[in-house]
Amino acid sequence: MPYLAKILIYPIKSLDGVEVTQAEVLSSGALKGDREFAIFDAEGKFVNGKRYPKIHLLRVNYANLQGSSQFSIVNQTISLQIPNQDLPLVFHLNAEKQKLAAALSDFFGFSLTIIQNHQMGFPDDTESPGPTVISTATLTEVASWFPGVSVDEMRRRIRANIEIAGVPAFWEDQLFREPDKLVSFRVGNVLFFGVNPCQRCIVPTRHPDSAAAYPNFQKIFIQQRQATLPEWVNSSYFNHFYRLSVNTRLPISESGKILQIGDEIEIIYNIN
Repeated sequence: MPYLAKILIYPIKSLDGVEVTQAEVLSSGALKGDREFAIFDAEGKFVNGKRYPKIHLLRVNYANLQGSSQFSIVNQTISLQIPNQDLPLVFHLNAEKQKLAAALSDFFGFSLTIIQNHQMGFPDDTESPGPTVISTATLTEVASWFPGVSVDEMRRRIRANIEIAGVPAFWEDQLFREPDKLVSFRVGNVLFFGVNPCQRCIVPTRHPDSAAAYPNFQKIFIQQRQATLPEWVNSSYFNHFYRLSVNTRLPISESGKILQIGDEIEIIYNIN
C-alpha cells in the first residue's frame, strides 16, 4: 500500500526546507507554513534560486527554542548562517522580518524585503498551489542518473513537499492523465486532485549547498526521463521531458485537515 513517508515544507521560499511529521491544509490547498515567506527585490520580483544562485550558500536551521528538531509553525524562529560569518543569526519570522531583510540585503548587496502570505504562500504555480508529490523510488532512480549525487541531495534539488513510499519509481505519474482532466486521490482522509507533471527550472541543476552546476544536468535528465517514462503515461503533457513530480490542487472542503506521516494513499478515479 502506498503511504506518506515524508512531508517537507519550505517556510522561506528558495531557502532550506524542513521535514515535519504532520501538516495542516489551508483553504487555498497549500500546506500551512510552506513558502509562507518570500524575499523580494525593490522591483517586487522574487529573490530566488532561479535568478540568484548565490542564495544556495545560505543555510537555515528551523529548530525551535525548546530544542526540538521540528519546525514550530507557532514559534517560527530560525537561525540563518551567512557565509564568512562565525555565528548564525537568529530571527523570529513574524516579529523580525525587517531585521532578517536587512541581513539578507547585506548578503546580496541590494535592498530587499520579506513578505508573508498566510493563505497560500508563494507557490510557483498559483493555479495548483497544493503540495507537490513525488515517490522515494523516483528520487532514488533519478539520483542514479548522476554519479556522485545522493538521494538526499536529489531530494534537496527537487524540493517536493510530499514523498510517497511503498511504490516503484514514477508511480506518481499515475496522478495526472491528460489536459483538462484531474485525477483524484486521497492521502489519509485528505482529498487531492492531481493536475500535471511539474516543469523543472534551473535550480535542480545546481548543488543545493555550493550552487555549482552539474555538467550537462538538464541534457542527461531529459534523455533519461524520456527513456524511463512509463508506457502507460499520457505523453501529451511532455512537450519536453524536463518534468518531475506532480502539481496538485485541494478542494476547499479539505481546509483544516491534517496530513500525517504513515497516511495510506489511494487513487480514486479520474474526473473532468
